[in-house]
Amino acid sequence: MDTTASPLSYRDATEADVDGIVALIQSAYRGESSRAGWTTEADILQGQRTDPQGVLDVVKSPDSRLLKVEREGRVVACCQLEHRGTNAYFGMFAVSPVLQGAGLGRAILAEAERRAREEWGVAEMHMTVISVREDLIAWYERRGYRRTGEMTPFPYGDERFGVPQRDDLRFELLVKPLA
Repeated sequence: MDTTASPLSYRDATEADVDGIVALIQSAYRGESSRAGWTTEADILQGQRTDPQGVLDVVKSPDSRLLKVEREGRVVACCQLEHRGTNAYFGMFAVSPVLQGAGLGRAILAEAERRAREEWGVAEMHMTVISVREDLIAWYERRGYRRTGEMTPFPYGDERFGVPQRDDLRFELLVKPLA
């Protein structure tokens, strides 16, 4: 990790941040720009990863918060935290592709876990990951998440989530105790 870099700042996203966050998420996962990082889904999904309405829904939800992460006034990452009773859901995680691989994601995930534990008192963090993303799942496993084997179907036919390039996509639930 680059310890000489300026510190990260975190704040809850607002309606004014929606377009920038959509662009960040898109750049981290889809299209040619995503290939600058290792989290790209460009070979398994084309089209959009999210849309302004989906991001706005998270921003406005009373049980969710969308953390906007900045360094020197520039958005570098974001993540969603949703309070779900005894657990929190972690989603919409994106790090600028040109900054991936330097420990930024690890730091943001740790901050999200801390906030969920301290602010909501939840016992576990939950997330879903596309099951064929073995490299991404392995990254989360190194951070204490475990695969549950619990699968939910990918929303084939709903282009709000992209255009699948293969027919075996599913989401797997990953869980980490926060106590």
